[in-house]
Amino acid sequence: MDISVVVPLFNEDESLPELTAWIDKVMVENNFSYEIVLVDDGSTDQSWAVIESLRLQNPAIKGIKFRRNYGKSAALNVGFEATQGDVVITMDADLQDSPDEIPELYRRIKEEKLDLISGWKKKRYDPITKTVPTKLFNAATRKMSGIELNDFNCGLKAYRSDVVKTIEVYGEMHRYIPVIAKWAGFNKIAEQVVEHRARKYGTTKFGFSRFINGFLDLLSIFFVGKFGKRPMHFFGSLGVLSFFLGIIMSLYVLVEKQVLIWKGLAYRDVTQQPLFYLSLVAIVVGSQMFLAGFIAELLSRNAPERNQYLIEKELK
Repeated sequence: MDISVVVPLFNEDESLPELTAWIDKVMVENNFSYEIVLVDDGSTDQSWAVIESLRLQNPAIKGIKFRRNYGKSAALNVGFEATQGDVVITMDADLQDSPDEIPELYRRIKEEKLDLISGWKKKRYDPITKTVPTKLFNAATRKMSGIELNDFNCGLKAYRSDVVKTIEVYGEMHRYIPVIAKWAGFNKIAEQVVEHRARKYGTTKFGFSRFINGFLDLLSIFFVGKFGKRPMHFFGSLGVLSFFLGIIMSLYVLVEKQVLIWKGLAYRDVTQQPLFYLSLVAIVVGSQMFLAGFIAELLSRNAPERNQYLIEKELK
């Protein structure tokens, strides 16, 4: 099969018939073999009934329904598992992504041997309350990941099948799939300017909570990708630094008192100096962080996947 189109959705019953008909038209015109995987993320409208009806009209349509709303990342992860195509295309169900972009995305994945292409909605029709946080996230993600993409969160992306079968998406990490792919060893990442259409049906699912969750997930990705298999390097380093900084401060307080006594000058008791208590805090925090790193290292080394690595090719 050439292409699998994965569409996560939540309360999009109005747009589904038009979207699937548009995808089908593009696939037929380009003579692609395809499937459409519609993942209903616990919709409370008639989305699932619409999916069942569309399935009867087009056998290429597959449907997966969650019992409740788990989020876009969970929907994508389950959709990825169900795909069979050589190239996997993801798009939102609100008709803001154009299926007409699919042939070019497919061509580039195949001809340029790319792992992933992320869409860039250069001209957007979203309100400023969504565009400003998105720009901040994109700038922060570029800085932390080293991946030069302008729009990490664009729902329209194309993947080589190996990519979606390897990575795991959870939380709000669908925003950072290119970063996850890079940490998994898929470095051939490109960008393509795509059309962004004004929303035709329904309302946006974007909220302020996603701004906070997205930032926390970015930190999680950075930490797990860099220190997931060696947590002692992170916690241990900070712990040792904090511990010795506390020791130095406490020694300074004690030596200063002895020098003042030797010179016959006025001095304060050690317990009357704020620096002494700061040194104690630094020693305690340093010890705790070192122990946290030690425990995390034990857990990591005893995890069943501790020696699982991604092997691309092998000759025997």
